[in-house]
Amino acid sequence: MRKPKEIIDKFLNKRIVPTPLTLQSLFNYSVAHCAHLPSIAFVGSEPLTYAELGKKVDNIAGMLFAAGLRQGDKVAILSHNMPNWVIAYFAIVSSGLVAVPVLPDFSRHEVQGVLRHSETKALFISEKQIPKIKNSHFPNIEYSVKLDDFSVLKASTVATLTDSYVQPTINEDDLAALIYTSGTTGRSKGVMLTHKNITWNAAQCAQFHQIDSSDVFLSFLPLSHTYENTIGMIYPIMYGASIFYLEKPPTPAALLPALEKVRPTLMCSVPLIMEKIYKSQVQGKFTKNNIIRSIYKTPFFRVIIHRIAGKKLYKIFGGRLKFFGIGGSKLDSRVERFLAEAKFPYAIGYGLTETSPLIAGAGVGKTRLQSTGIVLQGVDIKIVDKNKKGVGELWTKGPNVMQGYYKNPELTAEVLTEDGWLKTGDLAYLSSKGLIFIKGRSKNTIIGANGENIYPEDIESVINNQEFVLESLVIEENGLLVAKVLPNLEELEKHIANFKANYENSIERYHIWKENIKREINMRLSKFSQIKRIDIVEQPFEKTASLKIKRFLYTKSKSASKQKS
Repeated sequence: MRKPKEIIDKFLNKRIVPTPLTLQSLFNYSVAHCAHLPSIAFVGSEPLTYAELGKKVDNIAGMLFAAGLRQGDKVAILSHNMPNWVIAYFAIVSSGLVAVPVLPDFSRHEVQGVLRHSETKALFISEKQIPKIKNSHFPNIEYSVKLDDFSVLKASTVATLTDSYVQPTINEDDLAALIYTSGTTGRSKGVMLTHKNITWNAAQCAQFHQIDSSDVFLSFLPLSHTYENTIGMIYPIMYGASIFYLEKPPTPAALLPALEKVRPTLMCSVPLIMEKIYKSQVQGKFTKNNIIRSIYKTPFFRVIIHRIAGKKLYKIFGGRLKFFGIGGSKLDSRVERFLAEAKFPYAIGYGLTETSPLIAGAGVGKTRLQSTGIVLQGVDIKIVDKNKKGVGELWTKGPNVMQGYYKNPELTAEVLTEDGWLKTGDLAYLSSKGLIFIKGRSKNTIIGANGENIYPEDIESVINNQEFVLESLVIEENGLLVAKVLPNLEELEKHIANFKANYENSIERYHIWKENIKREINMRLSKFSQIKRIDIVEQPFEKTASLKIKRFLYTKSKSASKQKS
């Protein structure tokens, strides 16, 4: 006879697959089975129970129905993360309406373009975002609500509940979300994701890490980005876990106290966050002088140092972290080596907005250096047009692949084949063990003088590991490889007598530093990837929601950053 604990463990580890594969079905299941469990809250606040969450979602769904919104209508959400964002989202998708999550970092011009192109009929907007739509005319928007407190800002007709709201029947292939990407190429596209796309992808997350109702998420990436939306919101709600949101931007001043209060078991992040932690907490401390630097370079002592640093980092994150997911772009190799040697519970994921988003991944303890892991069960991949090294464009096919780009059949035809293969635009190769290694974006690849493929992301990884470098961008100018580098001026000032304040007096030492860093970088690169010039930029590069640099802004004739060459 089984012991009670074994029965409980079996129940907790049960994988959930909603039937049908709709967000409505998923949400209703959680409300019914986890009614008294905590669901969502701001950090430091008392969470709503799932029963309370369900009631609030029903109320907002009824409000939308009373305002005249009907199945298939588009409803946008423009706000930073908050519990009300989650309520609005599930009220929309559970009603058969189409959610249009808008990135809060979008400019006024981008926001207005999305609202018009999507033909949005209703809008949930936070008070901080209202200036982006002020004094502008949106003929399609008949109803708008302030998300902070659900107060009505605009209503073309007086909403009445003469007809009681009843959840409509939703089909798996119905459109659930229209997500406008902020890509590195500059073209914002409306990705059409169905209920099945999103729900199936969320259910498959259990392949890499199984969660249950005892898990606690700390969420700080934008919910309007499909990575955080699917993995950091929909997946935990599917299992009745609780989620806490920051009321302020995720600066160290806000994040550190939140980690102490929430003590999360799971988090989603992007490489830049961990890369900054590594540079400030590890690399900076163990390269201060020649003696420490020489000790740190010895593999045996480096592993010991990393293990000690890892234990301290684990405590900073609350001391009970089981899963720290990293996705959105490629993780720096030295940072990943630190995480592995520190035994920090990190996991790697790879995907696109167009794939809801997950394509592949590697769970905690199953990562391999610089690999994005293995393909998701139920998803097919293939490498097309391989070169001699086996690198080619990665294509994928499966239930997670989008319907297409909204009102853009030409662009859809460019990336989706007639038999359902999505051309990711990522260059990759497969190992004999089925591990995926991403080399970079095909559109970013630079062709060398002798026809070699040069991957700027690989060169940038080398540059970013240099002392005093915060971030970099490698581009081609007149046939030469040029590195645009943002230095850590505070540290550089200490190294070069007041570099910023007394630039004229430090000009000679500054040029010596630039030549030294160029020489050190080129020593680590192949001869056809040599940097010919370094330009210093004064402002951080403009980035996407997943903190990837918007390359198109810096490859035009006029750079968005002021430079000193």
